[in-house]
Amino acid sequence: MEEIIKKVSKEVEKFRDNMIQTLVELIKIPAISPDYGYEGEYDKAEKLLEIINDWGFDKIERYDAPDKRAKNGVRPNILAYYYGEKGEESPRLWILTHLDVVPPGDLSKWTVTEPFKPIIKEGKIYGRGSEDNGQSLVASLYAVKALMNLGIRPKRTVILAFVSDEETGSDYGIKWLMKNHPGLFRKDDLVLVPDGGNEEGTFIEIAEKSILWIKIKFKGKQVHASMPDKGLNAHRVALEYGYKLDKLLHEKYDAKDEIFDPPESTFEPTMGGNPSDAPNIAPGEHEIVFDCRVLPKYKLDDILNDAKELAKEMEEKYRGAKIEIEVMQRVDAPEPTPKDSEIVKLLQNAIKILRNKEAKVGGIGGGTFAAYFRMLGIPAVVWCTCDETAHQPNEYARIDNMVEDAKVMAILALL
Repeated sequence: MEEIIKKVSKEVEKFRDNMIQTLVELIKIPAISPDYGYEGEYDKAEKLLEIINDWGFDKIERYDAPDKRAKNGVRPNILAYYYGEKGEESPRLWILTHLDVVPPGDLSKWTVTEPFKPIIKEGKIYGRGSEDNGQSLVASLYAVKALMNLGIRPKRTVILAFVSDEETGSDYGIKWLMKNHPGLFRKDDLVLVPDGGNEEGTFIEIAEKSILWIKIKFKGKQVHASMPDKGLNAHRVALEYGYKLDKLLHEKYDAKDEIFDPPESTFEPTMGGNPSDAPNIAPGEHEIVFDCRVLPKYKLDDILNDAKELAKEMEEKYRGAKIEIEVMQRVDAPEPTPKDSEIVKLLQNAIKILRNKEAKVGGIGGGTFAAYFRMLGIPAVVWCTCDETAHQPNEYARIDNMVEDAKVMAILALL
């Protein structure tokens, strides 16, 4: 096994330039959700299929989730199979990455390059989607390519999944696949989601907090600001409500669990606004959004009920006000992947073999689609080596991380 590991690692190294070029080509395609007014992942999926079509995968499947807002009305999901030593009867390892990226944000803050004009500088590839999730997508591709080139059939069939819609809820991605094609998944599958980690590559995520995004809409009566008694300033109602809800949630749901970082639930007001376009208009409408990341011990229904009860109190205080609460996204945290599960042990072993480092397990506040596998009772872990530049201006992928992670993924399939 030691000799095979050396051969595989050396083969991955040979692909360094290919990996760089592949990531550069993929970054150029802005695969952004229709939720943000873009076309989705169609072009990027087509490019990916063009790249891997003649590689020698045993099977490539494409599942298009219908979405009339997207280019050609679909959100593509691609599965590429490389069979293990027992063919289709081999145990299976999924490596899941996502095709979509977040919008570029404030373009003035991109000082190294434009978001979709990738450049290579000081061992890094800059561009939107470079780290999230291009780095791992490319690493998974060339991990399997190395095995193919050496004629090695791994112990486990490797299923590379490239899915849509991870950044906006997965309704057209992994959740759609699980709902519409449940036969794709088996209880004894092992799952790696390389979509989060740390700079050392020593953190394995086995648990996530529940996620609740709520939009609170306030309605009053627009009026000239010099005569506030003639109307009802929705902005004022929203400010008071937001302050009280923030205080209530932090005080009531204040438990800590050291497996997570941060160890407590978080409740962050993230968006807000109203249609007022002049300083002398007291607006009749306003809305605010809270992003709640909640420890699994708490129920999201309780948090929603608290928000609704507070809304009733505010409506009574401000006669004529109407407050509506809309759930934008909700993911109730499943049971964590056990610390001693097979996928955890194998990944820790692969990291130890290649890097001589002890990887630790823990939980995060961010959501990944590992949660959807855990809901099915399939053990899943989240791991990669990254500088954590995702969603930021000047996002980049470190080339060494991409290459070294490809080695870990390849060895993981052999163990």
